[in-house]
Amino acid sequence: MLVFSCQDLERPELEDNFPKDANAPGGSLKFYAAFDGATSNPLMNAVDSIRAKFPSSNPLQTIDGPASKAIQGAKYKYVKYSSANDFAQNAKSFTVSVWVKKGNIATDHIFSLPSPADYHWSAASMFLLSEGSVAAPVLKFFVKDSVGEKWFEWVGANTVTGLYDGNWHHLAFVYNATSSQMTMYKDGVAHPNAPVWTGHGNVSLEASKITGLKIGAGPQEFTQAQIDTGGDDWLKNSWTGGIDQFRMYTTALTSAEITNLFNKKK
Repeated sequence: MLVFSCQDLERPELEDNFPKDANAPGGSLKFYAAFDGATSNPLMNAVDSIRAKFPSSNPLQTIDGPASKAIQGAKYKYVKYSSANDFAQNAKSFTVSVWVKKGNIATDHIFSLPSPADYHWSAASMFLLSEGSVAAPVLKFFVKDSVGEKWFEWVGANTVTGLYDGNWHHLAFVYNATSSQMTMYKDGVAHPNAPVWTGHGNVSLEASKITGLKIGAGPQEFTQAQIDTGGDDWLKNSWTGGIDQFRMYTTALTSAEITNLFNKKK
């Protein structure tokens, strides 16, 4: 008997040969896609291990990752899920962890939580934007919740050096509701710039306003006409580098836990 209550409708036959992570029922790890490439089915290769959530589409190719397999981003393409499970409903503090690889610079997105156009001008509740230059990469983590919005930025003197060198790097973004501060880690090391959402405290994402999870693209969609003419748009662009082991937690991981993810290539 197949049960569809917590599954996407477009999905392969349920199997049990996808990677899992240690996480007690109801634990803080709410979404985890390993992109391990262990099967010939692209949907199986992008399954979320927490709730066996399959993407509705995965048009990306499998490549070698930091430990096993990964996916290669491409223009106008991304992995699409109906949701990040119950991340939005439970996040007060949160952590987003991902491995990325890129040797060129473009304004694009590693992930996004899209929302309706009438919710916010960006049509997003959350996204991770990269831009800048090879010498001075820029990362901007945007959050919109029921209280307000915040850009957590690493720009100018606070740029994230060495990101676009063609090698795999681990990134983690840790928002601590107690301090209203976000710490960004690259390869297990905390960046000295930790921007503060002054006085904000708990994040209160509005789950009913989030229409899905996109790994490898911005919150808005290109029209076919824009694609046909080679269009480019900073709120739509797709990440054209490698992506691996995407995780979303509803807790602020400690520095030791982040170091463990990096050292064990998780």
